[in-house]
Amino acid sequence: MNTIPAFTRAEPDARRASLIAAAAQVLARHGVAGTSVRAIAVQAGVSPGLVGHYFDGIDALIAETYAHVEAQVAAAIDAAVASAGPDPRARLDAFVTASFAPPVASPDLLATWIAFWSLVPSRPAIAGQHDEQYAQFRARVEGLLGDCGLARERQRLAAIAITALVDGLWLELCLSPHAFSAQEAGGIARANLDALLR
Repeated sequence: MNTIPAFTRAEPDARRASLIAAAAQVLARHGVAGTSVRAIAVQAGVSPGLVGHYFDGIDALIAETYAHVEAQVAAAIDAAVASAGPDPRARLDAFVTASFAPPVASPDLLATWIAFWSLVPSRPAIAGQHDEQYAQFRARVEGLLGDCGLARERQRLAAIAITALVDGLWLELCLSPHAFSAQEAGGIARANLDALLR
């Protein structure tokens, strides 16, 4: 006797994940101007109608892709911090320098971020996600600085400075990987941490 298999969430979840991965690839390769439901469907090997079945338009898919990319970066940084052990300064160093190693330091990831950033001024949902992501990163840096003994009143501005330094080094490392090494970027970051924590 033939029976219909029970419904499971695995297939829809896997399909959504494949569409998000395809959207990230299209954004990285073609930028926002070349990103459409059709281009994403072609990348994923599905019909454009299927994209509409899972996402309420291109903006919703891009917003979920942004959240997915943010989560991947956060997971890589969290793994670096966890592997640093219990020492507060080692954890701060690991958090700051994880951006200079794969998978965070990646030309493809840079291209995807540039596409997202280009949407910040015109898409409130993307702007909100950007603000939330930046605030979470900065809050983590503030907490790690506090664990290292930096006075509470100095933590916010120090975290802003460190975040700007890391972002700038990450950007140049991804754009011009032969200009300086990940190790040099880490050394610059640690030297600035030394100065801030003195």
